[in-house]
Amino acid sequence: MPGNVSLTQRRGVANLGWVGEGGVSAMANAERVAVVTGGAQGIGRRTAELLAERGYRLAIVDLQEATATVNAIEARGGAAFGFAGDVTREEIVEEFTRRVLERYGRADVLVNNAGISLIRAAEETTAAEYRRVMEVNLVAPFLLARAFGRKMLEARSGAIVNVASIAGLMAVSDRAAYNASKHGLVGLTRTLAAEWGGRGVRVNAVCPGWVKTEMDAADQAGGSYSDADITERVPMGRFARPEDVARAIAFLADEGESGFVNGATLTVDGGWSSDGSWESVRLRKR
Repeated sequence: MPGNVSLTQRRGVANLGWVGEGGVSAMANAERVAVVTGGAQGIGRRTAELLAERGYRLAIVDLQEATATVNAIEARGGAAFGFAGDVTREEIVEEFTRRVLERYGRADVLVNNAGISLIRAAEETTAAEYRRVMEVNLVAPFLLARAFGRKMLEARSGAIVNVASIAGLMAVSDRAAYNASKHGLVGLTRTLAAEWGGRGVRVNAVCPGWVKTEMDAADQAGGSYSDADITERVPMGRFARPEDVARAIAFLADEGESGFVNGATLTVDGGWSSDGSWESVRLRKR
């Protein structure tokens, strides 16, 4: 990966004011801790790796073991540990928070990335399906923000980045539960930003468009859309990559880069939500 250096290398250039890839000082983050949910794959994994490259120590939670992510970070000289658990359960969030604070003593960044998709016509969506999407995509981020936010508020410093979606800003058919959960996450982001901004804790959201991840593969397997449906709709003509979203998250997490950004929704959608053209106009311009 570009710009990777080992922890030994970082220490070795400490007095030289080493600045890492992208102009971000890894030394400035050497004692900082980032918590990433859903870090076993996709956006969460790349975000954890990128934050580790920038000097953060990582705590990663996922429903499945995040062994590959932890190993990748440690192989490059970073510090990370994984925790497997269902973050919709309050007692699991409390246990994970306790372990992070026992291990690191602090939490400077929380990335609420864990989420699930549901493609189903509204009239066919069951109450149980609807509730499950809400639990994962909206209740869990609140539980985690509350748990780690308390520590950040004590320190009067911290950043929370919620991974919402363009489906939190506009409607996408056959996704009533998903759309509602992401709209709610944007609302939670703005509310916490209003409550906590004056106490040193910034809260922002990224709103990706379609990203090439395992979730996209699973959704497409159901036959509801194809690559062409996305690439012909996006002005930039491609899916987002996990890297694109991870870099936006890292920007919002970094006090030096975005210290006066609070309550914002940063779209990472290649222009999807800006373009009201019909398909023939869009494609003729390429």
